[in-house]
Amino acid sequence: MGMDPVHFGIMLLLNLSIGLCTPPVGTALFVGSAVGKISIERATRGCIPFYISMLITLMLVTYIPAITMTIPNWLMPGK
Repeated sequence: MGMDPVHFGIMLLLNLSIGLCTPPVGTALFVGSAVGKISIERATRGCIPFYISMLITLMLVTYIPAITMTIPNWLMPGK
């Protein structure tokens, strides 16, 4: 598909981290609300600004590969 495996891996990790924090499957969200002894709804409302920033980061990394590929390209110039 023409996508660098490093770029794909970073996008995959960002997507998985967003999935761990968002309902309905948000394992990290359930654990955090249980530890904090608050409801899932209250925890979700408190995390909305972070969800927005994670989605913006994901979009930037997805559509501007130079953000994530600059350092790997410096380390492996022959690639």
